[in-house]
Amino acid sequence: MKPNFLETQRKESFQSWRFRTLLNWYPMFFGTGGHILFWSGDWREVHVRLRRSIWTYNYVGTIFGGSMFSATDPFYMVMLLKVLGNRYVVWDKSASIRCRKPGRQTLYARFELTDEQLETIRQDVATNGQTERTFTVQWIDKEGIVYAEIERLCYVADKQHYEARKTDRQRSRFQR
Repeated sequence: MKPNFLETQRKESFQSWRFRTLLNWYPMFFGTGGHILFWSGDWREVHVRLRRSIWTYNYVGTIFGGSMFSATDPFYMVMLLKVLGNRYVVWDKSASIRCRKPGRQTLYARFELTDEQLETIRQDVATNGQTERTFTVQWIDKEGIVYAEIERLCYVADKQHYEARKTDRQRSRFQR
């Protein structure tokens, strides 16, 4: 049973359900110990569960920080790609984790993109050709206690701007 803070008005579509199901079985994600519970049909909201198991516990019997970190990896990048469309290039650029408490029980993470965030990204890219955004996700138990916070920095660019910059970088390498 999902905790109350994961309740949503959004619905899952067949495409997002299929994508979620395939990603849950993708070996690189499966190995994190995370399990995607929900991916909204508009691609703007994702819920992930992380249980303490043989895949996720560390030497002292708590959830390995690396499992918390890696189980949050693809989401904001994939969500942005799906929502913004193929006119944009999106990359995970960097990430950091701050562990607050040792996790001994099931933890949950909620990823969400708001209309305001998306509009700001679109405006920044329209103005500058590119932008970077930091997204924060928390691992929380059923009582709402935060166990870890992960910050993920995503790079978003207009595809034409990105290709022009890439060509300029390659040209400058050969001119040295």
